[in-house]
Amino acid sequence: MRVLVVGGGGREHALCWKLRQSPRLGALYCAPGNAGIAGVAECVPVAADDLAKLLRFAKEQAIDLTVVGPELPLTMGLVDRFAAAGLRAFGPTAAAARLEGSKAFAKELLRHAHVPTAFFGVFADPDDATRYVNEVGAPVVVKADGLAGGKGVFICRTVAEADEAIDELMRRRLFGDAGSRVVVEEFLEGDEVSFMALSDGTTVVPLAPSQDHKRVLDGDQGANTGGMGAYSPTPIVTPALESEIMQQVIEPIVQALAKQGTPYTGVLYAGLMVHDGRPKVLEFNVRFGDPEAEVLLSRLRSDLLDLLARTCEGRLAGETLEWDPRAAVCIVLAAEGYPGAVERGRPIDGLERLAGWANGTVFHAGTRIDDGRLVTDGGRVLGVTALGDTIDAAVTEAYAAVDQIRWPGMHFRRDIGHRALAAERKDGQHGGA
Repeated sequence: MRVLVVGGGGREHALCWKLRQSPRLGALYCAPGNAGIAGVAECVPVAADDLAKLLRFAKEQAIDLTVVGPELPLTMGLVDRFAAAGLRAFGPTAAAARLEGSKAFAKELLRHAHVPTAFFGVFADPDDATRYVNEVGAPVVVKADGLAGGKGVFICRTVAEADEAIDELMRRRLFGDAGSRVVVEEFLEGDEVSFMALSDGTTVVPLAPSQDHKRVLDGDQGANTGGMGAYSPTPIVTPALESEIMQQVIEPIVQALAKQGTPYTGVLYAGLMVHDGRPKVLEFNVRFGDPEAEVLLSRLRSDLLDLLARTCEGRLAGETLEWDPRAAVCIVLAAEGYPGAVERGRPIDGLERLAGWANGTVFHAGTRIDDGRLVTDGGRVLGVTALGDTIDAAVTEAYAAVDQIRWPGMHFRRDIGHRALAAERKDGQHGGA
């Protein structure tokens, strides 16, 4: 099969890396790709949101399957446009992608489908949003309705913080039109879990659960980011809880969308808060998470290309996935200033020392080659991903690899996996008692 991957981040590097392993793969292209992706796919200088050029390229190259990495081209209707031209693309239609493109749409669908979530209000007027916050009190979470690169969520401990978040989003338009409406919702306590499943519109197949670290600083402090690290599996999600998530969250949403005439095809990602063993939905994404994709695809033993093709063809019924029993951990190495503005073009040293790394892979997220030298080209730069028999072993392996890499201003969290490590160590103590 001739395959095109759309995007240029760590998720797309992981997708290309895994697709390259399929015996069904013929040619592999990535638009626009990055310096790391160039090692496993032919990079094409077309932006991920340039739908016309992507369609032209797919037609010219007789692409059999286009795999869409980021959310923006999905919400813009890439899958619809390709389908109209008789081409297959992996991902939901624009109508189904509203699950991520509009938090208000997602919350209303959750309410309609009786899926557990935080209580909420949706507002197009900042004064109305402020009045609501004053009525319900703090803490609350204020979210931009539209796409904001994973940064449009404000956890507000006080009413004053919530008022400031509403002002930034709706009056100062920190994220442009994404903040023309806001969702103000109840603050949920617990452990955050990333739960993804493949859906062919009817059948839903769960992927291994994982956990992401959204805050930029150790101890889950600082600003929200697109993700500073991830690990899989997570001890929080027991087989019983996985079954409950499928029955109470994933399947009802897929059924509700099908009833609306917008069947969901692709990866459905539920961001969940688990408290006292019960899940509630925080948000939906309509694509593989990043950096969760790096750990999931490192553990996946099944043929990814075959799975994606089956999903597009409505042939997931009876499909079971095979996973590496080992744990995977990803440490994101970020540029100075991230998640704010960053300076690009800083030379990266040390990756050559990891060329023969047996227990992991370094996925490129924001890199390019400049005058023959590897340099930074984004906020999240590398995703150092390791496998180990336990989370503890994988964490140790990943940080040992991180120690080999340097560039001016590089920063990363030093506590990735801390919740799972605490659970592992607790179990170890009980086992020895």
